Amino acid sequence: MDNYMAIWMFAAVFVVLLSGYPVAFVLSGTALLFSVIGLQLDNFDADFLTALPNRLFGLMNNETLIAVPLFVFMGVLLERAKIAEALLEAMSELFSGLRGGLGIAVTIVGMLMAASTGIVGATVVTMGLLSLPTMLKRGYDPAISCGIICASGTLGQIIPPSIVLVLLGDVIATAYQQAQLEMGVFAPETISVGDLFAGALIPGLLLVSLYLVYISFIAWLYPDKMPKPTTIQNHEKGFYLRIFKSLIPPLALILSVLGSIIGGLATPTEAASVGAVGALILAGVQKQLNKAILEEVTRQTTQVTSMIFMILMGAALFSLVFRGFEGDELIIELLSDLPGGKYGALFVVMAVMFLLGFVLDFIEITFVIVPIVGPVLLMMGIDPIWLGIMIALNLQTSFLTPPFGFALFYLRGVAPAEVTTLQIYKGVLPFIIIQLILLGILLIFPVLATGLPKLIYA
Repeated sequence: MDNYMAIWMFAAVFVVLLSGYPVAFVLSGTALLFSVIGLQLDNFDADFLTALPNRLFGLMNNETLIAVPLFVFMGVLLERAKIAEALLEAMSELFSGLRGGLGIAVTIVGMLMAASTGIVGATVVTMGLLSLPTMLKRGYDPAISCGIICASGTLGQIIPPSIVLVLLGDVIATAYQQAQLEMGVFAPETISVGDLFAGALIPGLLLVSLYLVYISFIAWLYPDKMPKPTTIQNHEKGFYLRIFKSLIPPLALILSVLGSIIGGLATPTEAASVGAVGALILAGVQKQLNKAILEEVTRQTTQVTSMIFMILMGAALFSLVFRGFEGDELIIELLSDLPGGKYGALFVVMAVMFLLGFVLDFIEITFVIVPIVGPVLLMMGIDPIWLGIMIALNLQTSFLTPPFGFALFYLRGVAPAEVTTLQIYKGVLPFIIIQLILLGILLIFPVLATGLPKLIYA
């Protein structure tokens, strides 16, 4: 009966989430309701609820999570500093002579902004406002244009520094320690957010390369969908100097943040503070920093951070009640009985996450699903870094999959009226397939995710 209560609780959360009610309150409210029902039916131990204060105190003392508001602040401020605008203008002119050059420029700028900010929404909106009208004006197919913008905007999910990797790194680290304790290892090894950052570099760059190959292939196969400019503009004097100047801000932040983490000079939290200060300096240099902008950036940072931590608190309560109904034992039993061993279990978990991405966002999946299935998969002998990167790449599809992909909503909000929602959906489908192909490549070659962290931190 306990196991059935865990299933019903999970189903209730899923149904209520579809109503659009705030996630944090759905998780905590459903957990409390089912705990009351369980107490009345005498199949739930109230001692599980007494562990909640310790869980919340652990969140308050988690130094890794301090990086979240710092990275959010950095991303929002860079968006206001108009760094993407200058970079996109320079890159578009640089690739203007190539067929599909504007699509290539948008993808490269998306990669650089992802590595500078890690904020998906800001990147998609900025690229949509700046590049979509230009692409349509030059005769680019609306669906392909929307697909390129959405896909390049979501690179902030997998290319570090990424808020997704920060949150996922904390969850995976906890799951890894729990898995080792369950196996009788009382001096457990740990992984850090820095491990995931290093592990995500090669897959992230490989994903960008696959995007560029696809764009170039479509431009060659269907020249009418991404036409080459009829007249090639000669570069003005000082053009390459202007490109160099536009590249300095994002590259400086990438080197300061990622370089300090991967080089072992700073923790992710310390590097995030460096990035936040760097963003302030860059905004000041760009003359885009004043009291009004700073107040707006601070307000947005507070809102996003509050949302994330409220979901964390709700997920902590949900997890306790779920375990109180022996839901974790049910998951262990289900995954252990699947054919194919650990790879069969991993395939099922990835498939479920992909399907959940149609209706849930990455925060909900990270805080609700990963803590439940993570320890089970890790006890089967799966590498925690490889698992983290696989999940991160899978979660990236949740931003693109119709009908509730957040990147689709972001672009729909700023796209011209003549661009239909169906065209946006159609445009992202090839990029979803590319992401699934990369998941398959990582499945066959785990060293793409695990090699660099082992090399750096050996």
